[in-house]
Amino acid sequence: MSGGRFITFEGIDGAGKSSHIEAVAAWLRARGQSVVVTREPGGTALAERLRELVLHTAMDGLTESLLVFAARRDHLRQCIEPALARGAAVLCDRFTDASFAYQGGGSGFSAEVLSTLEQWVQQGREPDLTIWFDLPPEMAAERRAAARSPDRFESQDRLFFERVRAAYAARAAQARARFVRIDAQPAPAQVWSQIEAALRARPWW
Repeated sequence: MSGGRFITFEGIDGAGKSSHIEAVAAWLRARGQSVVVTREPGGTALAERLRELVLHTAMDGLTESLLVFAARRDHLRQCIEPALARGAAVLCDRFTDASFAYQGGGSGFSAEVLSTLEQWVQQGREPDLTIWFDLPPEMAAERRAAARSPDRFESQDRLFFERVRAAYAARAAQARARFVRIDAQPAPAQVWSQIEAALRARPWW
């Protein structure tokens, strides 16, 4: 069995991606795979501190993007790259696609600057698979309202999340081999069936 695979989970807040990550981890572990579950912003002590700033402190687009990519740099160096090097599967709740969706699409920050930061920070590292949980913003808002108090991003209006969703769709169109779109509207069991099919379609396991 080959290891060292990097799988990211993307989607607007409330799409349900976080609740399925542990199910994917269990599915992989049942097949003998070592698994690391992590998140962005976050995943290291420094990145978690930066996460709190990004989620709860007002700032302009450049400051926000710099903090997100600073957290990503530390996350890559301290967590993701070492885990991949030892053959683990890394499951990450958000990665750079989220920056293009939220800072770029949602907030209108420069895609050119985001691309430059991506090159500087990642130095060619890309996910092997991105599972995109696609959900209409109005349904996602209902789920968020029933689940938790909103952070700075979750408090944004429907138009913001429509732009985020559109940006995810654009990223998926640019990286068709990497992205798998999951219809996140059905019941969890039906969503899981789509995810499992995507995993089984890969020859890695």
